[in-house]
Amino acid sequence: MTSPYRIITVCTGNICRSPMAELMLRHAAEAAGVPVVLDSAGTSGWEIGNPIDPRAASQLDGAGIGSAEHVARRFDSSRYADRDLILALDVDHYEDLLADAPTPGARDKIRMLRSFDPAVQDLEPGEQGIADPWYGDAGDFDNSSRLIAAAIPGILAFVQQQQTERGDDAQR
Repeated sequence: MTSPYRIITVCTGNICRSPMAELMLRHAAEAAGVPVVLDSAGTSGWEIGNPIDPRAASQLDGAGIGSAEHVARRFDSSRYADRDLILALDVDHYEDLLADAPTPGARDKIRMLRSFDPAVQDLEPGEQGIADPWYGDAGDFDNSSRLIAAAIPGILAFVQQQQTERGDDAQR
């Protein structure tokens, strides 16, 4: 048996969008029996060591997903090598990750999270972003959650396809 599929979600400070995506995706993967290892990070160091934003935590709590263990961290360049999929939450994260990717293979791992949402999958990356809810209110966090949730089935289908192609028996 090979190792589980490894995914990291990336936003700016790692206190709103990327931990929401990480935890929502983990919850869905566990429910679907899809073996993945998930984590999240930020492109900046502004929030290192901080907990998840209380508004993001409230949004997750409402869905029965705990977030108390989350501690913000910065994206580390080693993730290019040890992750199978790097999911950017907005276009600036996507562009930063692409610019810093050390190899063409690393660049190939980077996708916009919403590129897995059928409603926007055919749009350019610049049109697939999720705006930072930090500047808004609970409604902005609800919107972020809905946009993330719309991409999750596509991400899980992609992971299962990748696992099948690489011969993993873990999901069976």
